[in-house]
Amino acid sequence: MSFYFAQAGNNVGIYASTVDEAIRWTDKVWAKISDTDMWLNIMFSSIRILIIFIISRIVIKVVSRVIDRSMARKQEGKIRVNPRRFVTIGELLKNATSITCNFIMILLLLSEINVQVGPLLASAGVLGLAIGFGAQGLVKDVITGFFIILEDQFAVGDVIQTGTFKGTVEVIGLRTTKLVSWQGEVHIIPNGTIASVTNYSMSNSLAVVDIPMKADLTLDESVHLVKQSLAGIEERDLNIVKVPDVLGIQSMSTSDYVIRVVAECMPNSRSSVERQIQGDVKKILEYHERSKLAALEQAAAMDNDEGDGAGGA
Repeated sequence: MSFYFAQAGNNVGIYASTVDEAIRWTDKVWAKISDTDMWLNIMFSSIRILIIFIISRIVIKVVSRVIDRSMARKQEGKIRVNPRRFVTIGELLKNATSITCNFIMILLLLSEINVQVGPLLASAGVLGLAIGFGAQGLVKDVITGFFIILEDQFAVGDVIQTGTFKGTVEVIGLRTTKLVSWQGEVHIIPNGTIASVTNYSMSNSLAVVDIPMKADLTLDESVHLVKQSLAGIEERDLNIVKVPDVLGIQSMSTSDYVIRVVAECMPNSRSSVERQIQGDVKKILEYHERSKLAALEQAAAMDNDEGDGAGGA
C-alpha cells in the first residue's frame, strides 16, 4: 500500500514540475511578444529594408535612363551610326548597373537581419580569385569584346582583316567575332586574340589602275582615249564618288608605257571599281584598234582602185 502512495506522489511531483516548466515557457513567450523594444526594432528594420529596396530600384531606373539619353546623344552626333552597336553598349551598361546595385542591396539586407557579411565577402573573394585563375582567357575575351563595341572598332557588315583572317563581320559577341570570307569560309575568332584590326569600311577607298599602252600611240592619244573611256563612269558605277583622274605615265620601256588612273570610291568597292575602269578602257582601245584597221583597209582599197584605174587608162 505504501508503495502505491509513493508512486502516486512521484507522479504528482512530475506533473507539477511539467506544469511549472510550461508556465515558465509561456511567460517567456509572452515576455517576448510583449517586448516593445523588439517590435520597434523589427518595425525599423522592416522600414530600412523597404527603403533600401526602393532606393536600389530608383538608382537602377535613373542610371538606365541616363545611359539611354547618353546613347541617344552619341547616336545623333555621329556621322556614321550603327544603331545595333549603341543598343549593345546600352544593354551591357544597364546590366552591369543592375548587377552591382542588386549585389549591394543584398549585402545591406543581410546586415539588417544580423547576418555576418564579412565571411561571405571573404568567401566570394576567394571564389572569384579561383574563377579568375581558371578562366583568364574567357575574362580577356569578354573585356576585349566590350571595348571593341565601346570604341567602335568595327561593326556588323564591315570588311576587316585581323591577322591572316579577312572577311565581312557577321556577328560581334562579347566572347567571339565571326567573319565570313569572300570565298565563304566562316572564321570564329576569340576576341582576346584580336591584337590589331584593319577596317576597310570606315572611309572611302582609292582604286588604282595601271594601263599598259603600246609605244606607237602618242601620250596625248593615250590620255585622250583613257579620258574618253571614263566619261560618265560615275553614272554607270554608283560606287565611284567622282570622275577618275588620269595621272600620266607611271612607268615606261622601249616597247610600251603605263598610264596610271586613280578613282575615289565607296568603302570596300575598290576591286569592283578597278574592274569597271579596266573594262571601259579595254572597250575604247578595242574600238580604236578596229577603227584604225578599218581606216587602213579603206586606204588600201582606195589605193588599189586608183592603181587599177591608172593601169586601165
